Amino acid sequence: MNQEPRLIYKDKNFLAIYKPAGTLVHAVELKAKSSKLKALKETLVDWLVKNYPEVKGVGDTPEIRPGIVHRLDKDTSGVILIPRNQKYFEYLKNLFQTRQIKKIYLALVWGKLKPKTGVIKKPISLKSGSTKRTVWKGRLEKEAITEYKVVKFIKLKVNKEKEQIFSLVEVMPKTGRTHQIRVHLSSIGHPIVGDSLYGPKENPSIGSGQVPFGLKRQFLHAKSLEFNAEEGKRIKIEAELPEDLKGILDGFKNKD
Repeated sequence: MNQEPRLIYKDKNFLAIYKPAGTLVHAVELKAKSSKLKALKETLVDWLVKNYPEVKGVGDTPEIRPGIVHRLDKDTSGVILIPRNQKYFEYLKNLFQTRQIKKIYLALVWGKLKPKTGVIKKPISLKSGSTKRTVWKGRLEKEAITEYKVVKFIKLKVNKEKEQIFSLVEVMPKTGRTHQIRVHLSSIGHPIVGDSLYGPKENPSIGSGQVPFGLKRQFLHAKSLEFNAEEGKRIKIEAELPEDLKGILDGFKNKD
């Protein structure tokens, strides 16, 4: 992988780790006719076991994903919590299930998102015959709720006559469905910039290739997690915007 995970916070019960884009949280089960499988890149779990071996026995299925109580998509960067013992795994798992952890993501989306604040309540299901998620009728439908708030509108001149407007958005998912933020924003006509799965088939000819600004992944970052620790204190863990996304924002101009 291009970057290694890094420690943000540590105490006796849990770790807060920065997961870089391009890193899988854990390996998926592979089904292949051939036994000759390509070597997988190091996952977050591989890194954890090597650097914090106490997580080996932690979790619902520690033989597959030790220490993992929640996940981020491979190409989403940001903060992830790792319990260091089974008791704290159960504690964090309950907080996630009962929606007691405040999650804030930062996303750059196509177009001028209005209204500037809102709630997207659309069930998400699995699209038949694929691993893609959808808000249209599919299999295994589950409730999904996402709040959002526009931070600012920003613009880029494609040429002398044409200007492209984007929205920088804080996104607060209330549920934790696979690809939830990406699916929900796409469903209201404002897909995340650089999202090859749920984004537009053809992007305007800005930046390099079909992905604008030379992005190698979707502009989605898990900015912060806030919750009550078991000891009673309120904790907020934050992960700075990585350089690939920060550099893009630095090139924009604000639009009122």
